[in-house]
Amino acid sequence: MKSDIHPKYYPKASVHCACGNSFKVGSTKEIIDTDVCANCHPFYTKQEKVMDTMGRVQKFKERAAKKTNEVKRVKNPRAKSKK
Repeated sequence: MKSDIHPKYYPKASVHCACGNSFKVGSTKEIIDTDVCANCHPFYTKQEKVMDTMGRVQKFKERAAKKTNEVKRVKNPRAKSKK
């Protein structure tokens, strides 16, 4: 194995979030600045909102209901017509 090819590892690197939270992790950088962490991310704080501005879910449900109510007739190309 070659020596001196790996970056320096900091076992107690400091991470600073924009919300003010800070914690220690192992990293190749000594100080890490981030915009979002687990304390302020909407998914982890349960404040995530699902936006359905276009009504996509409603449109899908309407199409699905229409398809279940319709009876489709498919012509058999091998069937001989009676004349």
